[in-house]
Amino acid sequence: MAKRIQVVLNQDVRKLGKSGDLVEVAPGYARNYLVPKNMAVRATKGAISLVEIRKEKERQRLLAEKEEAQSRKIALETIGRFTVRKQVGEEDAIFGTVTDREVVEVILEATGQEIDRRGITVPDIGKLGFYTAEIKLHPEVTASVEIQVAPL
Repeated sequence: MAKRIQVVLNQDVRKLGKSGDLVEVAPGYARNYLVPKNMAVRATKGAISLVEIRKEKERQRLLAEKEEAQSRKIALETIGRFTVRKQVGEEDAIFGTVTDREVVEVILEATGQEIDRRGITVPDIGKLGFYTAEIKLHPEVTASVEIQVAPL
């Protein structure tokens, strides 16, 4: 059988790996496709050390992102309660519902923090009262804030 060689990918290759991965491929695949299209380079000591440096930088960046999300979580949970004002009908029923956009606006107004609305989970709100919303700041960091629905 043919011997396999190691290459370092310069970009994501479907069904093979992501950029920076060290993979083993058939020599012809590397020589005729990956290397000429600049999708990979042969795995040398220098290339492997560059990959390790790149991975360490990426790990540091992800760690800094997580720490920043933790500090934002602490800031949000310190404030704890945000008030959304809605028009009210009979028996404390509100017109419409409280949306994630309204929660983002209230948080931005109160703290100055920009939050992605797609990361907010707001329960179904139909009446005045207190509700808990979940805000996903990072894949591993979720903050819980209390939303108070009050009349205009």
